Amino acid sequence: MTEPFPGHADYVLGLADDALVSAQRMGWWISRAPELEEDVALANIGLDQLGQARALLAHAGRLEGDGRGEDDLAYWRDEREFRCVHLVERPQADFGVAMARLLVFACYQAELYAALLSSADETLTGVAGKAVKEVAYHVDHAHHWVVRLGDGTDESRARMQAALDAEWPYVEELFTPVDPALVGAGIAADPTAFRAAVLERVAEVLDEATLSVPEVTPRLGGGRRGLHTEDFGYVVAEMQHLARSHPGARW
Repeated sequence: MTEPFPGHADYVLGLADDALVSAQRMGWWISRAPELEEDVALANIGLDQLGQARALLAHAGRLEGDGRGEDDLAYWRDEREFRCVHLVERPQADFGVAMARLLVFACYQAELYAALLSSADETLTGVAGKAVKEVAYHVDHAHHWVVRLGDGTDESRARMQAALDAEWPYVEELFTPVDPALVGAGIAADPTAFRAAVLERVAEVLDEATLSVPEVTPRLGGGRRGLHTEDFGYVVAEMQHLARSHPGARW
């Protein structure tokens, strides 16, 4: 398959990397979540994101036309070749941070995949058709926990607000404009077009949780251009360790 427009493969790769790295971070919570059922829930959310990533990575490989598949793109790219936003790559060892991030990212993906249902790229349409159902659960799950923690004890509310304050500077990068040619061709979804819907959806949850939308200065992004945070190198090393230690191994 040839790339119809310059940047088509990079656009798909950005979506894939967001889902892949978020899945990797979500997997950290398996055996660490506050409840056994939450272990299972977060594992399932991570698997949903991994499924999205696999389909998108395979598609990006076909668009590139260089013979690379999903495993090549996941395990054999260096740090600077990834196109994920900073929000998904930062540590989330605090459960409040994990839920704050999931709420924002899931609300973003819900609007993104809804927009891609009408994409001229049939593969993106197919991925979106399955993903919109998965992401609806992710939004609901994060909603439940943010309200439970925000409207709980004084301590849980303070920690949930602190988690939101920590994540909020990285939210704006989700809405980085994409190539107008891709949008005009009906391939890509313009994130600036659904920015207001995402933020309104998040704000409604925060209001229910008696939490405040943080007033913070956005951090400089760069993830879409391969400029990542210091923590991202550790994520990539952990994710790729087995594949690089045993090249070509199958099990």
